[in-house]
Amino acid sequence: MKRQHLGLYAIALAILIVGLAVVGVPLSTLLFGLLVVGCPLMMMFMMGGHGGHGGHGGSDKQQLDRHNSGRS
Repeated sequence: MKRQHLGLYAIALAILIVGLAVVGVPLSTLLFGLLVVGCPLMMMFMMGGHGGHGGHGGSDKQQLDRHNSGRS
């Protein structure tokens, strides 16, 4: 998820909420739906910067470079 699209996602969510309210969906149902959808979304936003790496350690090349730089 790219940060440049967050504004568009917020507008789309607002349009969806207003549309559902106009159709007649009760406020309690809307709030419950936001809660159910909000939990996974918060997890995606919080963990968004942590994806894409294979593990906690560096690559083999980085470890080899560090090992070799310690030798003189």
